[in-house]
Amino acid sequence: MGKKIFISYKYADSLVERLPNIPLFEETTVRNYVDEIQEMIDDGDHINKGENDDEDMSSLADSTIGSKLGDKIFDSTVTLVMISKGMKTNEPEKEQWIPWEVSYSLREQSRQEQNSKTNAVLALVLPDENGSYEYFITHNKECGSRTLNTPFLFDILKSNMFNIKNPDTSECNGKTLYNGYSSYIHSVKWSDFLKYGMNKYIEIAVNNYKNREKFNIRKKLK
Repeated sequence: MGKKIFISYKYADSLVERLPNIPLFEETTVRNYVDEIQEMIDDGDHINKGENDDEDMSSLADSTIGSKLGDKIFDSTVTLVMISKGMKTNEPEKEQWIPWEVSYSLREQSRQEQNSKTNAVLALVLPDENGSYEYFITHNKECGSRTLNTPFLFDILKSNMFNIKNPDTSECNGKTLYNGYSSYIHSVKWSDFLKYGMNKYIEIAVNNYKNREKFNIRKKLK
């Protein structure tokens, strides 16, 4: 069954790998990656609840933008968060859109006679301008594991990773490894998202939602 997908991202972040379909004289930004995902959504059974590229909100007041985004998130079931190297600014997290959108996605909302439950959430990690994911994901071949640089993230994202209540762990070279899906917000590289298909990872996020009582989910911004 198709899902209603909202995409949270830093529109103008250009610290991403150039996409092959972008003209050489144009800068590739996270928005270009969002266009690719929205094409996947349109070609499948899912419904796009994010704004389209021609839906300009730049002239609107923040309160109006927040209302419009809130409406879209309220009517979604999955939030896809684009992790990119330049996603954060020096402003407090409460003043940045991505943390607000993630928090709104995780909260249960009521409007008149309608209710919106906690969304399933997936973190999609984009390659940086050098085609590398190591600003966030590094791999340990000897242990067959990966390390996530969670301090890089917004706190609302970081708090919802490795947050399973009863983790299944093992040891390798003095390091503790988490087995299985130990984060409510699972992370996947863009290359794997393309290779194995969007539906595979949307289903992982949805399964985490179905088992959400197993996680300590933080829903509010500090």
